[in-house]
Amino acid sequence: MALTSRTPPAPDATAPSSSRSAWLDWGAPALERWRGEWKPLLALLAVFLLLFYLPVGNPRFDAAVVEALELAKWYAREHVILCLLPAFFIAGAIAVFVSQGSVMRYLGAGAPKVLAYGVASVSGTVLAVCSCTVLPLFAGIHRRGAGLGPAIAFLYAGPAVNVLAIILTATVLGPRLGIARAVGAILFAVIIGLLMALIYRGEERTKREAQANLPLPAETRPLYQTALFFAALVGILVFANWGAPGSADGFWAWMYASKWWFTALSAIALAVMLVVWMGVTWQTMLIPVLFVAGLAFVLPTQPLIPFVAGLIGLTLLTSTREDELGDWFEQSWGFAKQILPLLLYGVLISGFLLGRPGAEGLVPSAWVAAAVGGNSLLANFVAAFLGAFMYFATLTEVPILQGLLGSGMGEGPALALLLAGPALSLPNMLVIRSVLGTQKTVVYVALVIVAATFSGLFYGAFFA
Repeated sequence: MALTSRTPPAPDATAPSSSRSAWLDWGAPALERWRGEWKPLLALLAVFLLLFYLPVGNPRFDAAVVEALELAKWYAREHVILCLLPAFFIAGAIAVFVSQGSVMRYLGAGAPKVLAYGVASVSGTVLAVCSCTVLPLFAGIHRRGAGLGPAIAFLYAGPAVNVLAIILTATVLGPRLGIARAVGAILFAVIIGLLMALIYRGEERTKREAQANLPLPAETRPLYQTALFFAALVGILVFANWGAPGSADGFWAWMYASKWWFTALSAIALAVMLVVWMGVTWQTMLIPVLFVAGLAFVLPTQPLIPFVAGLIGLTLLTSTREDELGDWFEQSWGFAKQILPLLLYGVLISGFLLGRPGAEGLVPSAWVAAAVGGNSLLANFVAAFLGAFMYFATLTEVPILQGLLGSGMGEGPALALLLAGPALSLPNMLVIRSVLGTQKTVVYVALVIVAATFSGLFYGAFFA
């Protein structure tokens, strides 16, 4: 018995129209089904080919995998607890306790430009944070209605205009490069913010008109209470991450030696404000405070343990309430869910490609050193581009640059890396994309790289 094919024959131009119609009735749904399946098919094929040709056993590939895991391990130990978790709480507090009217008054699309960009561009003098820690804060003010330009200025200035990093740059790399970094970072924050607002002026005009017609809610508490509350939160973030100075003597060395005392004072101030202004009872607050203080007394050389205990206590306290403190936890947790996976994913990729300070990833460090010698346009672009994609923790860019300068890096490319590196990183870009979208993220990254490239070229030609 002969088997007949279920596939209808191709339509013949001489065949009756009903035959062609029958073929179209069968073919159109089939094509529609495959149109929705080709993307998963290509994705599976790409994963298969990647695994099939995976160069396991190649020394450089294996070392790059180890570097990716080492960088992720270091990032989890050094930055997630001390930097990101306090930043998530600050971002959640911005979303709950800072009125939309205040954000729009100082940073909104319709705020006076001198005020908005002035506030945003000097934020780094207070927030000594890295390019990843500033992200929850940026997402918080953007969600509350900040204009694109001031929000971008804040995003760039947070890690770039860092007093400690600028002082360390001047001390280790020379006062000329330190001054150039300070001036360039402040100017960049304003210029890049203004350019982003100009490029997307149509959207900004629409936001400004919407904000002008938006009824603003009344302030729920006096401004001084909100200011002191955020001062305590920022104090915890800043003092817990206070970096070691270049000298063992002087004021900065004393500040570093006293960092955990200042962190503890900021935490005590926060606990008092939660009781006095936000409805937490003394009995509820007393237990976690005494427990954390006891850990700090018993383990004076391991301050991370009482710090973690304090974060756990604050989490339990806020997550079990139904008032604004409960809203604070929900907003903070929302930022953590959005940002943390992208950051860790980006850190893995960055470590795989570029490694850690003093160790190589897939890209040999000799290539980097050779590409950034002299003061050519290409050398400055390579320095700005690599700086934008590498991950720099706060203050680590200075010793890295010291080594590169010793290997023949020009001073112009060094400035280009200083202006692009601390403000951007691959993990940083992934999170910015989740907040602003792909197009705005690409434009922002391109503006930073181009501005850093030409700043390095100008500095190398006239001042180096």
